Amino acid sequence: GLMTVALALLAYELAGANAGAVLGTALAIKMIAYVSIAPLAGDLAGKLPRRAFLVSLDLIRAAIAVALPFVDQVWQIYILIALLQSASAAFTPTFQATIPDILTKEEDYTRALSLSRLAYDLENLLSPTLAALLIGIFGFHWLFGGTVIGFLASAALVLSVTLPRPAGGAPERGTRRTGKGIRIYLATPRLRGLLALNLAVAAAGAMVIVNTVVLVRGIGLGNSDVALALASFGGGSMVAAIVLPRLLDRIGDRPVMIPAAAVMSVLLLVFAIVTRGGPVSMLWPVLLAVWALLGAAYSATQVPTGRLLRRSAHPEDRPS
Repeated sequence: GLMTVALALLAYELAGANAGAVLGTALAIKMIAYVSIAPLAGDLAGKLPRRAFLVSLDLIRAAIAVALPFVDQVWQIYILIALLQSASAAFTPTFQATIPDILTKEEDYTRALSLSRLAYDLENLLSPTLAALLIGIFGFHWLFGGTVIGFLASAALVLSVTLPRPAGGAPERGTRRTGKGIRIYLATPRLRGLLALNLAVAAAGAMVIVNTVVLVRGIGLGNSDVALALASFGGGSMVAAIVLPRLLDRIGDRPVMIPAAAVMSVLLLVFAIVTRGGPVSMLWPVLLAVWALLGAAYSATQVPTGRLLRRSAHPEDRPS
């Protein structure tokens, strides 16, 4: 969370009004890393002890984060982000795959997903607030130090627990095992529909992450206000995550996810229309309100995703 704020401000320092393009490119590199590395990492994770694998990836990410404050060229951002996100592409699915192995009942798993979303959102809410305080005292470059501490704390927490071994399936050739998850995903109708919902999630998330710094700094506000705007998005998402478990138990996934995805699309369109050529005094409160609503709809679309994935694969089909 601290790195999200710091990276946005670093991009603005290096590229000015082109910071959105820099962040957009960095995010594209991130997703290329996830798409290309994650299937290979899933194959590798099945051959290594889960705990040692996760701790090693945390230490690698901490080492890369140490280098980020010393960046003085845009291309250096791209290289470090590619390395960092390659490690995250191996860490995240391995971490997420442990949750359904621990919690086998769907109602428990639903609450775990909501709590996981809540943890992310609490981080999204607290990190920008903490970032705003630290920026005023030390400057934004020191925020990368908080990222290093976060990765080291993650490694320590993983070391403190015993993780279950993944369910074993029949042995398969490496190339077949690597593409198995993709084949299952594309062969399952509900997951193909989930791709469309993920497109709405990606559009809203990209708008917030890429353009917040450009919008806020572009109207003459400061670095702390960038952090406040990101905190507004995290706050809306956190409120939704608290409400979702009971709502999902009552009405199911589809009636929550589809309207939430539609709301994100409408909010972005309304924001573009309302703020076009409007006075600066109006843009700031409108941005905070829209970002909070986007956060709530974002969470409502994201939280049930894990339930759909769990229902759509046997335990032995999930990545290690």
